[in-house]
Amino acid sequence: MTGVPRASTVRVVVAAVAVAASVAAAAGIGVRSTRGAQVGVDEPQYLLSAISLASDGDLDIADELDTQAWRPFHESELPQQTRLLLDGRRVSPHDPLLALLLVPGVVVASWVGAKLTLALLAGVLAGLSTWTAVRRLEVGVPVAAGVVGVFALSAPLAVYGNQLYPELPAALAVTVAIAALSGRLSRAAAWAVVAAVVALPWLSVKYAPVAATLAGIALARLWRTHQRRPAVTMAITLVAAGCVFAAVHLAVYSGLTPYAAGDHFTGGELTVAGTTPDFFGRSQRLLGLLVDREFGLAAWQPAWLLLVPAVVWLLRSRHPQWPVLVAPLAVGWLNATFVALTMHGYWFPGRQLVVVLPAAVLAVAVWAQQWRPARAMAAVLGMLGVSSYVWLVVDGLRGRITWVTDFWLVADPWYQTWSALLPAYLRPTWLTWLQHGLWLVAAAGATGWAWHAAGRQASASAAPITYQQPRADAAVTRHG
Repeated sequence: MTGVPRASTVRVVVAAVAVAASVAAAAGIGVRSTRGAQVGVDEPQYLLSAISLASDGDLDIADELDTQAWRPFHESELPQQTRLLLDGRRVSPHDPLLALLLVPGVVVASWVGAKLTLALLAGVLAGLSTWTAVRRLEVGVPVAAGVVGVFALSAPLAVYGNQLYPELPAALAVTVAIAALSGRLSRAAAWAVVAAVVALPWLSVKYAPVAATLAGIALARLWRTHQRRPAVTMAITLVAAGCVFAAVHLAVYSGLTPYAAGDHFTGGELTVAGTTPDFFGRSQRLLGLLVDREFGLAAWQPAWLLLVPAVVWLLRSRHPQWPVLVAPLAVGWLNATFVALTMHGYWFPGRQLVVVLPAAVLAVAVWAQQWRPARAMAAVLGMLGVSSYVWLVVDGLRGRITWVTDFWLVADPWYQTWSALLPAYLRPTWLTWLQHGLWLVAAAGATGWAWHAAGRQASASAAPITYQQPRADAAVTRHG
C-alpha cells in the first residue's frame, strides 16, 4: 500500500460499502422462505422467541404457539420443534442472543422489522470489513472496497442479511475480533475480543470452536508480548462467562445446550451432529462446501474460488496476520465439514460457513493488494456473483423461486451454465466423482501455483515485503 489514505476518504468509502450492502440485503426481504411461508424453517423459532421477549419478557413461547402468533408470516402449519419441559414451558431449541437482537425490529415492524435489523447488520459487517482491510491489513481503499463489495452484494452474505438466522451476526462478531486482533492489542481491543468471543456461543453453541480459536489467538498474543496480567484477566473472564452460559442454559433449556429443549434430539444433545456420523463420507465436504452444484459457495459467487490461492499466498508470504485470518477460517470450515449434520439442508447455501467468511474476504483482499492480476479476477468473477444475486431476488419477488426449497431453479443463465461444471453431490453419479476429481486437481494446482508465485514475488523484490506488527500497548502493560 502506497501512502496512508485520508481518514475522510476511508469514512466515505466505508459508509458507501455499508449502505450498498444493507440495500442489497434488504432487497431480498420480500422473497418467500418456502412456498408455505414468508418466514420459514427455523426462522419462526427465532421470531417467536423475539415476540415473546417483546411481549412477555421471557423465552417461553408456549402462549405464542397456542395463539398461533406465527400465522401472519407462516401460512402453513408450523412444524413442532419444542418439547414440553417439566415446568410447563416451551422454549425454542436455539440460543437466545439473536432473538434479543431482533426485539426492537419486531416491536416496530413485526417480521419485516426483524429482517431489516439483519439487513442493517449486513451493512455494519461490510463497513467494518472494509475498514479492517484498509486500516489493519494495509489494503488500498479501491481494492478493499471492490473486494468487500462484490462479496457483500452477493450470496451468501447478502442472502443471510435478510434471513432470520444467527449466521450474519456471528460473522460480525468474528470480524470485530479480527479487527481487534490485527492491530495493537490494547485494553480496548482485548475487551472487544472478549465481547466477540462471549457473544458467539450465545448466538449459537455451534460457534464455540471458532470462539475458542479467537480466544486462543488473543491469549497467545498477550502472553507472547509479556502482557501476563491482561492475559490472566481475559482467561478468568472467559471462564466466568462459560460458567454463566452453562448455568443459564441449565435453567432455561434444561441442558448445557438449547438442543435439550428440542423434540428432535431424543438420543441426547450431541445427536445434533448425527447419531452415527460417517466422518470419512463427510470429508467430501472439504471441497463440496466450495463447489457443490447447488450448495457450494462458488456456485452462486465464483469469486469464492479465490480463497484457495489467497490463503496459500498469506501463508507463503508470512503475512503477520495470517493466524488471525486463516485459523478461524480453517476451524469453521472443519466444523462445517465434520460436525454439521449435513451440507444439504433446508436453508440457502453457505449457512454453515457464513460465520468465518469475513476471514476469507479479507484474505482475498490482502492477496489482491499484493498481486495485481487478482484484482481483475475478483472483479470479473465477483460481478458474475452479484448478477446471480440480482437474478435470485428478481425471480424470488416474482414468485418463481424461494430462498430454501427451489432456489436452484433461478432463470439466471450464468448459474444454469456454470453449475453444470460443478459436482452434484446431492444426486451423485459417475460424473459427480469425475468432476470431484477434476476440481481436486484444480485446487491442488492453485495451491501449488500460489505457493511458488508468492515465493517468486518475495525473491524478486528489491527488499522484502514488510508489515506493521502489532505492538504491545504500554498502558495495558503497565496497568493490566
